[in-house]
Amino acid sequence: MKKCAFNPYLPSWEYIPDAEPYVFDGRVYVYGSHDYYNGHVFCLGDYVCWSAPEDDLGNWRYEGVIYPKTEDPLNRDGKMCLYAPDITVGPNGKYYLYYVLDHVSVVSVAVSDTPAGRYRFLGYVHYPDGTRLGERAGDEPQFDPGVLTENGLTYLYTGFCGRGDRSRTGAMVTVLEPDMLTIKEPPALVVPGSEYSAGTGFEGHAFFEASSIRKRGDTYYFVYSSEVMHELCYATSDSPLGKFRYGGVLVSNCDLHIDSYKPADLPMAYGANNHGSIVEIAGKWYIFYHRHTNGTWYSRQGCAEEICFAADGSIPQAELTSCGLNGGSLPGKGEYPAYLACSLFTKEPSVYVGGDRFPKIMQDGRDGDEENGYIANITDSASAGFKYFDCRSVRKITVSARGYANGAFEIRNRWDGEVLARIPVQYSNVWEDYSAELSLPDGKQAIYITYRGPGNASLRSFTLHCGD
Repeated sequence: MKKCAFNPYLPSWEYIPDAEPYVFDGRVYVYGSHDYYNGHVFCLGDYVCWSAPEDDLGNWRYEGVIYPKTEDPLNRDGKMCLYAPDITVGPNGKYYLYYVLDHVSVVSVAVSDTPAGRYRFLGYVHYPDGTRLGERAGDEPQFDPGVLTENGLTYLYTGFCGRGDRSRTGAMVTVLEPDMLTIKEPPALVVPGSEYSAGTGFEGHAFFEASSIRKRGDTYYFVYSSEVMHELCYATSDSPLGKFRYGGVLVSNCDLHIDSYKPADLPMAYGANNHGSIVEIAGKWYIFYHRHTNGTWYSRQGCAEEICFAADGSIPQAELTSCGLNGGSLPGKGEYPAYLACSLFTKEPSVYVGGDRFPKIMQDGRDGDEENGYIANITDSASAGFKYFDCRSVRKITVSARGYANGAFEIRNRWDGEVLARIPVQYSNVWEDYSAELSLPDGKQAIYITYRGPGNASLRSFTLHCGD
């Protein structure tokens, strides 16, 4: 039987942000950087790959390490991190991995005969005279490559533009020869950064980082992280060289701008930087992005939401959910782990991650330990939201909790709705189950769990019980 798909779509102990999803031979492959649980900086790990059948998106397979950080000649000692990569299929049918190390401004390339590698170092993107891209006078530092290959040429998109830095203009495109390394056309600006966005249509959503490029029909979609960091935006063009026009926000990892279930300016999760792309899987389109765990920027996990295209090619912003790639609501019965929460918030709204001020998703053990995640640091008013469930005759709910807390969990089906059940909890240093009667309307429902009272609790899971 097919497994339900969740957000995050990989196991809760895996931290693969900056996702670039592709479908090869009936399987979805996700390439990204590799964070550690409780990591102290971004991207500490080697590149690994996960894949799933395109008709069974809850069944992910670990493909192993596809490229170790020490493979690059500039990083034999492993002191530099592998930042966000991208993949493209070259004119010769081989798979090419483009990436940038964290302390240099050049683009490295590796190659493999198969999607999941193993990849071997090939060389650096360079001008015909051998000068590496990023090292010629006038070049901007290279960062976050996104690549697209068609008609024998590869289009390489790079860039990083922080607010206040006028030395960096925006996202650039560089055209490469069929050898995948040699520059045919030098870098040209395609999307402006914040310091150069006035009068362009990109104001307020100017390019920051995370270049990614896709094509749908005759339209090129440039996906990027904007100057506010928590949102992925898109721009469109009828040419890979531009001119690109601002399209809108695809997703925000704090769900800002969404007004379908709450005020548009109210954040419902703790956001920070974002990176991902769009992909068509079995006739449906999705936006892949990442969320932040552990109360830091450095332990990010991949999520995905279904998107749709309007007749004019525009894409409405996707709402954060717990069901992501599932193709619809989750069954409204059984036990669900708390780390599936798509909303985390308190009475103090915050767009960005706030350390120990707010509830956070974490795990026991160390990085690599296959320990299921849970929500920790739950204090008075802390809420977790789960969306959506197809409910039928729900009659009871059970929560599994621990911690030094002596209050109660309130259950709602809207973030600001009436209390439908109240579950008292007690001090406990082990996981304990607590239950209460609950009557939910049949149909598509959300579950919000809010703690009220003194102390600090953790939530491992909740269970919906059905009856006639």
